Amino acid sequence: MAKPAPLDPERIIKVLAKHRVRFVLIGALAARLQGFPRLTADADITPARDRDNLDRLARALRELDARVFTEAVPEGLPFDCSAETLSRAEMWNLVTTAGRLDLAFTPSGTAGYEDLIQHALRFEVYGIELPAASLEDIIRSKEAADRPQDRQDVLVMREMLRRGRR
Repeated sequence: MAKPAPLDPERIIKVLAKHRVRFVLIGALAARLQGFPRLTADADITPARDRDNLDRLARALRELDARVFTEAVPEGLPFDCSAETLSRAEMWNLVTTAGRLDLAFTPSGTAGYEDLIQHALRFEVYGIELPAASLEDIIRSKEAADRPQDRQDVLVMREMLRRGRR
């Protein structure tokens, strides 16, 4: 990969589904499914942490030619894409042949997959049933992270909830 590929959420979702990876879509893409207006350049997911799921996730990431993203090397650095390696960090910022993909095993303000899947909304996307974090859970995570963009996003999401938009 000479330069990062543009985000192709359809390919990312289809490859994850093909490998039967259990995950919850989080972040701006999950919020967009619920009417949030901001575009995003990456996909964010919270995968289940059990060994079988990490093995399936590693296979999916190898199919997507995942590499570790850094600002200094935007095309990504190769890494041992295995279940064991994936289990060693809470967060992986990756670049793939289908664009940026961030894995957050325990997003700020949450207890991870088991927490988020409880209130996840299900959407049919690209012919696949896709669990997406609820706006309330996205807000909870963004408030805990407390980055400037997150604060702006929370204002919009709270207004969406106030108006009953989903």
